[in-house]
Order: sequence, then C-alpha cells, then structure tokens
Amino acid sequence: MTTVIATERSVQGSSASRRLRRAGRVPAVVYGVGTQAASIELDHNSIYHALRKEEFHSSILDLDVAGKVEKVLLRAVQWHPYKQQVLHVDFQRVNEKQSIHVKVPLHFINADVSPAVKLGNAIINHVLNELDINVLPADLPQFIEVDLSALEVGQSIHLSELKLPKGVTLPNHGNEEDPAVVTALAPLVSAEDEAEGAAE
Repeated sequence: MTTVIATERSVQGSSASRRLRRAGRVPAVVYGVGTQAASIELDHNSIYHALRKEEFHSSILDLDVAGKVEKVLLRAVQWHPYKQQVLHVDFQRVNEKQSIHVKVPLHFINADVSPAVKLGNAIINHVLNELDINVLPADLPQFIEVDLSALEVGQSIHLSELKLPKGVTLPNHGNEEDPAVVTALAPLVSAEDEAEGAAE
C-alpha cells in the first residue's frame, strides 16, 4: 500500500496556490464518502515521482493528513502545459464496502509468440489501453492482462474474451456491446513487393 503524506491547507485561492507552488508544494483536495471536501497540500517532488508509476493511478492509497490516515483513489491531476510541474491533485475517499468505478491499464502479453506476429508479421493494434471497471476496493487489480498467444492475423480479441480478476465487473461500454480490445492487422504489402512476387 502506497502512503501519500499531506498536510492541511488553511489558505485557499489562486494567489495562495501560486505561493504554495513556488515553495515546492502542490495544492490538492480530498472528497467523497459523505464527508466534507478537505483542502490539503503535498510535497511536489514526492507526488511528481509517485505519478510516474503506473500502479499509483490504479491502486488504493493511504492518505496521511497530519497522522490521520484515509483510504483514497487518485481521481485527477492537473499538469502545467509545458513544464514538468504538477499544479493540482484530486483524491476521492473510498468506502471498503462500496463498489468503485475506476480505469485500470491493460497489459498485453505473449505478442511475440502469437501466430499473428511469429508467422504473419502482423501489426498488433491496441484498440484499448485501459478498461473501465466496477470493483470493491479490496479486489482492485493494478492491471488486467490480455493474452495474445493464440492471436492470428486478421483476428481480434473482444471485451467478452478477457479473463477478468476476481470481483471485477464491466459497466456498459457505450453503444458497442462487445468492442475489440486488440486486433492483428496484416502487414502492408508495398507495390514493389507485389511486383517481385508476380515476377517470381
């Protein structure tokens, strides 16, 4: 479990936030679970490095505010348009007994041994890179694996074919009932290659 250390933020407003950022701090807010939203601040370097880790975005975090620890999810991050600077962070409190709606990354495995790549030189096209799921906090997976070992050229793996971890269910995915997650596209054949093939 990752712990995020924070302190309470008493002053608010854009000028106060600018002063915080100049001092190497990041304004943040934590909300949800029937309690009032709380304004907090974080150390910039700590949160910057934490945000570089994929699992930080899809894990239940321990938020320690002046010694009081709450279970939270990272919900939003605002970055500076061109500097490597975190401007604001939103956390949401979680209730261990209530299902949460989150996005988790997809990890594609065994592409190199799939017939599509090994025999067909196919181009693997990741249609989705993350998945919306519903899950209890205790069952939240850091990622979901998509096994490509049986994928053939021209085939797709659809949402219904994924092996979901325990406790994970999928919300309605828009108009498409069973969207493709990954497809194996036949390699493009150039006119030169076609001409060579015909000559042979």
